Amino acid sequence: MTPQQISEVSRRAHCLYSEAAVERALDNMAAAISAKIGASNPIVLCIMNGGLITTGKLATRLDFPLQLDYLHATRYRDQTNGSDELRWEAYPKLNLSNRVVLVVDDILDQGLTLERVLSYCRAQGAEAVYAAVLINKAPARKLSPVVADFVGLEIGDDYVFGYGMDYKGYLRNAAGIFAVAKLDL
Repeated sequence: MTPQQISEVSRRAHCLYSEAAVERALDNMAAAISAKIGASNPIVLCIMNGGLITTGKLATRLDFPLQLDYLHATRYRDQTNGSDELRWEAYPKLNLSNRVVLVVDDILDQGLTLERVLSYCRAQGAEAVYAAVLINKAPARKLSPVVADFVGLEIGDDYVFGYGMDYKGYLRNAAGIFAVAKLDL
């Protein structure tokens, strides 16, 4: 896509949550996470690329000892429709055995990626595994029963971008959560 095409997609999009609303949601998530696992010396595990911004913004709000790591597992590959195949680009470097793990992602949509990542962490011997997502999408599209332990915001069945979520590899850096116009899908 050209920069002009991406600018048009952004211009036609509808703002669902302002930057201020997202920041308040992150504050609330951090408070809940701190209360639940703050004393457990957790590993905070970012799912790349979508979870990068959410993880970074949460990490600065978590005032307790923790280690950060990441993994890269994708079903979308910069497309708007995901496949059932999860492609692992990178595995965590830290040993998850006997550790509390907080998996952070941008959105819980169909649930397949998160379900498989959580299963992976358990298979690595994690003592406990929790999931935090900035956005929980309406259950109509769910292909998995997985639920997140910590959720920032809820949306309907919109295709969204901003705060880590992308439109064809672009617009992850948008300051807010925006719904893509139907004509751009």
